[in-house]
Amino acid sequence: MPKRTKSSSRPKTLYRVKNWSEYEKSLVKRCSITFWLSDDFEQVWLYIGEKQRGSQFEYSEKAIEIMLTIKEVFHLTNRGVEGFVRSVFKMQNIPLRVPDHSTLSKRAKTLKVRLPKKTNGRMNLVLDSTGLKIYGEGEWKVRKHGYSKHRTWRKLHVGANPNNGEIQVGVLTENNVSDDAVVKDMLAQIEQTLLSCAADGAYDKRKVYDALNAHSPAVEILIPPRKNAHIWQHGNSKEERLKRDENLRYIRKHGRPQWKEDSGYHIRSLAETTMFRLKTIFGDRLSARLLETQTSQALIRCLALNQMTHLGMPESYPVV
Repeated sequence: MPKRTKSSSRPKTLYRVKNWSEYEKSLVKRCSITFWLSDDFEQVWLYIGEKQRGSQFEYSEKAIEIMLTIKEVFHLTNRGVEGFVRSVFKMQNIPLRVPDHSTLSKRAKTLKVRLPKKTNGRMNLVLDSTGLKIYGEGEWKVRKHGYSKHRTWRKLHVGANPNNGEIQVGVLTENNVSDDAVVKDMLAQIEQTLLSCAADGAYDKRKVYDALNAHSPAVEILIPPRKNAHIWQHGNSKEERLKRDENLRYIRKHGRPQWKEDSGYHIRSLAETTMFRLKTIFGDRLSARLLETQTSQALIRCLALNQMTHLGMPESYPVV
């Protein structure tokens, strides 16, 4: 078989943004402090919920969420965001106290982050995961001397809507948790019926198919079976054929590249785009030390990315 040369390879498709003017305005607004401090924030800043045992909350969960969001967007520390918001309140003559860094740290452990979502009705879903560093050596030291046991990561599992780039669900786990192990918990947080779900071969597990079928019985599952995969259920069985086995039969007959093209599997690459945006805007490491606060930090980033997405996304078209 002749070797594939660069001249014979398929050229990369070039795209051009057709709504650049609107998209540029959304990029500028992302770092506007007035955008992150909504018009009604003064009415929801103080805690007005039920009383609890011991000392009472002074600030609402919304206030903590706003502070932590500003922290992630502007890459500040807890002390830094405390001083930043205090100065904004002072310049605007806003008569409100600001949570100190200790309060932010304590409240972040129990903060319930709700992702802002505009997706309604049935939708498509793409799943992926990525690693976030929490502590250990820097990249230069690893290259020079190798890594040690102290180099530790967390794993962020994300489910996104490929049609609008909106993150529907996020789960943070330790790095030894497999991708398939959290799918059931992720789907439990999604109320809409799924039209399709795309993921890479790491999700080719029975528990994933069972969870998807239980959530949305008519869902189209776009998960490539592993290269050494076997049919799970014989074709002569009286049971209904498994969607995964049908994918595998198609791949055996037409080839994996043809299945990916015919099934629309390449939509999964948009999950990688979401991960790329998260890491480009917020970085690839978490500053918090506890898993609970790390979870809040990761979900706050997902929240902020959704809000940026709602401002406007590029509408591109291929250049012929």
